[in-house]
Amino acid sequence: MTSASTTSAFTNGNGTIDDNSGKRAPKSPTDPTYVNTLASVAIYPNGVGEELSQYVSQAVEVIRESGLTNETHSMATEIEGDLDDVLRVIRDATMKLAGQGYRTGVHLSLDIRPKFRDQMHAKVKLVDSILAQQDDAAHDENAL
Repeated sequence: MTSASTTSAFTNGNGTIDDNSGKRAPKSPTDPTYVNTLASVAIYPNGVGEELSQYVSQAVEVIRESGLTNETHSMATEIEGDLDDVLRVIRDATMKLAGQGYRTGVHLSLDIRPKFRDQMHAKVKLVDSILAQQDDAAHDENAL
């Protein structure tokens, strides 16, 4: 199920073809207009069978080549960067499949925290710290 062209080109709202070749460097976290955004996204085609990995890998490749911090897990990929950059990359990754004619599903969750940085790792460290404190407190209670 592909269109006449198997590239990621598509017609934008102005009727012109956009092939996602206008890549630009992500906004620097030191830019005063930077709005930190952590996204969890799953992008996948519908109606192509049971195994989706070959399609999902195409979307993940776009995300990995974006220059934004990202981590891929079994059910979704996390992306962190400026809000505009994150949304652009999600759009480009989606169009990698939709531009081939596939009906494409996107599950997206955003955490937008201006003035914060490195939340992808800081959140995990905070939860681990809380669990370690709870574990220490439980051990202290058992020692009494």
